Amino acid sequence: MATLTFENIHGSAAEPYLSDLARLRIRVFHDFPYLYEGSLAYEEHYLQTYFNAPESLVVLARDGERIVGASTAIPLHYEEESLIAAFRSKGMDAMDVMYFGESILLSEYRGQGAGKEFFKRRLQHAEEQGKKWAAFCAVLRSDDHPLRPSHYQPLDPFWQSQGFAKAEGMIGSLRWLDLGEKDETLKPMQFWLKEVKSLEGGDHA
Repeated sequence: MATLTFENIHGSAAEPYLSDLARLRIRVFHDFPYLYEGSLAYEEHYLQTYFNAPESLVVLARDGERIVGASTAIPLHYEEESLIAAFRSKGMDAMDVMYFGESILLSEYRGQGAGKEFFKRRLQHAEEQGKKWAAFCAVLRSDDHPLRPSHYQPLDPFWQSQGFAKAEGMIGSLRWLDLGEKDETLKPMQFWLKEVKSLEGGDHA
């Protein structure tokens, strides 16, 4: 079993890792439920948001020198209006929210605690930035989707174990190219939320 190491980097310091992050996102998000038909152009546009925000966080997971996973967080107000609108509709201020962009890890490294480490580091970053809420969103796919594998298991139980709850009625949207699509389409995204404890409030669950 490989020994993974983790590193936090911020803002423009993540830019040298563009190709590594793009490769990981394209490879991991190819699978259900994201079914992402990745392109370098899309990745450069998406990741530039993180490179331009000094308050952003990218957690790199390495096996030796090889980057095998990554996780991101950014203050919500830097994100797309299609995501911010879901919070505004509930009377929540985007300035109070740390948005968790993704956690990606090559399949052969799963089950070694990287997911928990990603959440731990992002929640600590949300605390340090003085945010009230941590949030992420997950794509909604129908149970009878033709590309849903028979062995697919949703990650809901893991997210709940990290203290997050599904925010009923809070649906955002993101646009990307699905496998087999000719044009990008909007995908509905379900938000999950966790209240962030203050730095004086002790450890997270």
